[in-house]
Amino acid sequence: MVLTQNCLKFLKKGLVIKSTGSWYLVKDTNGNKYECRIRGKLRLDGIKSTNPIIVGDNVEFEIEDIEKNIGLIKNLCERKNYIIRKATNLSKRTHIIAANVDHAYLIVTIALPETSTEFIDRFLVSAEAYRIPVSLIFNKIDIFLKEHLEYMHKLVEIYEKIGYKCFEVSALNNINIDILRNKMKGKVNVVAGHSGVGKSTLINIIAPNAKLKVGELSEYHLKGKHTTTFAEMIEFNSGGYIIDTPGIKGFGVIDMEKEELYHFFPEIFKISKKCFYYNCTHIHEPNCAVLKAVENGNISISRYNSYLNLFHKEDNKHRI
Repeated sequence: MVLTQNCLKFLKKGLVIKSTGSWYLVKDTNGNKYECRIRGKLRLDGIKSTNPIIVGDNVEFEIEDIEKNIGLIKNLCERKNYIIRKATNLSKRTHIIAANVDHAYLIVTIALPETSTEFIDRFLVSAEAYRIPVSLIFNKIDIFLKEHLEYMHKLVEIYEKIGYKCFEVSALNNINIDILRNKMKGKVNVVAGHSGVGKSTLINIIAPNAKLKVGELSEYHLKGKHTTTFAEMIEFNSGGYIIDTPGIKGFGVIDMEKEELYHFFPEIFKISKKCFYYNCTHIHEPNCAVLKAVENGNISISRYNSYLNLFHKEDNKHRI
């Protein structure tokens, strides 16, 4: 009996390891890779995102052309979590960066370019909302002046005090990279940050097989240009993945009432249990334990200001 191509159309399970817009690179359970499109109806199944399938997704697909390794994604499996940013397409609510993440890392630079504390806190709120463990990577420590290092150490103290592990590294000079590599081993890790923070350089050192394009010298010293266009999963030789993401300007979460925002600031949530009013907004109410904690230094001013700025955003109900 001769098998026709139609006989080969059974569903296979796979992992989406790269997204290039309309095509997705899917790796099956045997390590084979297929260029896949999405079944048209899948785009309309109530997914309110600019990208219905994302890197890190587990999918079911069928082979359309076995010789060219081309397939068609038929089903999306349930996600354990995901992390999002603001959508540039105003007709959509979100743009999902990655799914099924074990740990998220935000690369922070004190200068050249500067990463604001509000940007850091937006990332942390988004990660907390979707129950993704997160750490901060302070990169470029080799080029910082004394005042930059002093400020960095203050930030490290603030964030480690509330439970976020911080790594002080130099991607260019390979400082503390082994510590970071060991932390990532065996996990699905997403790495994000502004353009110019040295993300591609860092990933190339942690996972030499990545061979990511690195921007001009200005990417390391000044602001840099986007060198990553699409998200991609890079496999460690020792097991695990790094998900490389395009440089991004903002993070967000959806379907969050602003009255719930403090739940995703761990130090505010912890102290809020001592507030006099159960529905305290921690802004103006009398006998507010959070306000007292800010006054006595137990909650940092920068973190509280981030909370206020997010609370007062006019559109924070839909996109914080």
